[in-house]
Amino acid sequence: MSELILFWHRRDLRINDNVGLSQAYQQTSRVVGVFCLDPYILESDQIAPARVKYLLGCLERLQESYQRVGSDLLVLQADPVTMIPHLALTLNAQAVFWNQDVEPYGMKRDRAVTTSLQEQGIKTQTFWDQLLHAPGEILTKGEAPYKVYTPFWKNWQQQEKAQPVGNITQLSGLTFQEQEKVNQMGRIAVPTLAELGITWENELPLEPGYVAAKAKLEQFSDRAIADYDQNRNYPAVDGTSILSAALKFGVIGIREVWETTELAWENTRSDEARHSIQAWRQELAWREFYQHALYFFPELADGPYRREFQNFPWDNNQQHFQAWCEGKTGYPIVDAAMRQLNITGWMHNRCRMIVASFLTKDLIINWQWGERYFMQTLFDGDLAANNGGWQWSASSGMDPKPLRIFNPASQAQKFDPDAEYIRYWLPELSSLETEELLTGNFSPLERESLDYPQPIVDHKQQQREFKRRYQEQKERDSVS
Repeated sequence: MSELILFWHRRDLRINDNVGLSQAYQQTSRVVGVFCLDPYILESDQIAPARVKYLLGCLERLQESYQRVGSDLLVLQADPVTMIPHLALTLNAQAVFWNQDVEPYGMKRDRAVTTSLQEQGIKTQTFWDQLLHAPGEILTKGEAPYKVYTPFWKNWQQQEKAQPVGNITQLSGLTFQEQEKVNQMGRIAVPTLAELGITWENELPLEPGYVAAKAKLEQFSDRAIADYDQNRNYPAVDGTSILSAALKFGVIGIREVWETTELAWENTRSDEARHSIQAWRQELAWREFYQHALYFFPELADGPYRREFQNFPWDNNQQHFQAWCEGKTGYPIVDAAMRQLNITGWMHNRCRMIVASFLTKDLIINWQWGERYFMQTLFDGDLAANNGGWQWSASSGMDPKPLRIFNPASQAQKFDPDAEYIRYWLPELSSLETEELLTGNFSPLERESLDYPQPIVDHKQQQREFKRRYQEQKERDSVS
């Protein structure tokens, strides 16, 4: 009988274009997948019901994929630091393979699992799979990690990208006796949300699993990618890929995604279309920039990058924060975006920037409050991307232009000119004139009759106040 390799899945919930799984397959046909529902993650205060629903659906599809090729995915609800070594020892596995992570908790967990396995004489092999370029491959001329996106992008785009790795066609799984051992260890079926004590009754923006992600990628590359640069900032237009959750969980391989952009590029001679394809590639590079940043600067997960924000005098008004969370700020574009988030578990990227700027620059509330709320609600919530986006909006992160303040009215006028997005998510305001919806300039009496709140702050006044505090903080930091 062939020697057994366990493949530990985390952010690579597919058997196609999977670097670590492909490497295991090259060594033996007896490869079995493992996924641990980690109590540390499931019991976190930053777990989103929609994200868990998507994860569980992806696990079901992954299990079906394994069964189609003759093996299985073992699902266990346990601490992987103890369970993975215990499982490998019980099954007398030759080795455990997995793909690496950039998040501080994941890296600490993986070190502990590696140590335990090696103490038991079980081999480990790890690979980079979720990025086109692993941390350390894209460095400055001084061999340092980049802290600014633009030079990172210029370097990143010039580097050759790997092709998708071979697909798995035939595996062999556990014997009957081995399956019995795993069952005794607590193997479970993929649980339902209710079994985990979590509720999410709304539809997801993207169906779970590789097949749905692949279909979405093909649909996007056939049409929307050619107009991406023109349409991506308009939340009422279906102009983005909606693949963020699929990439977060590795439901589709990043090399397969990149290959699709190459095919789209080859199949068009339009300069405008190629410009749009390049714009979407830049978004893929932003994703990698934030992951590299978190890998090299793990302290980003715990606080601001810039010194002047270490002790910034935030107001942190709890009532204002609650109004922001519930979409009751009195600013239509902000409230429409927050309602989209709360109902669907997803928000258009332009709107993410608008609401983040409003929380930090208008309400003068610590960006980490918003970062946490996003992680509690987003079905595509990803630590690196979410933290990077919030620090960009708050002006506390790695960015040469440290102060941006979005005017909600001008953002709405520019990117939702017909108020189509606002009307969709705030139907109670649909009787108002477009200009009133965009500017928020309608009378207190009308607001009361429509059961819509008064503006909780004055944008111009808060803008001045934020700038004043920011300047004072910079001056204090320069003296200290």
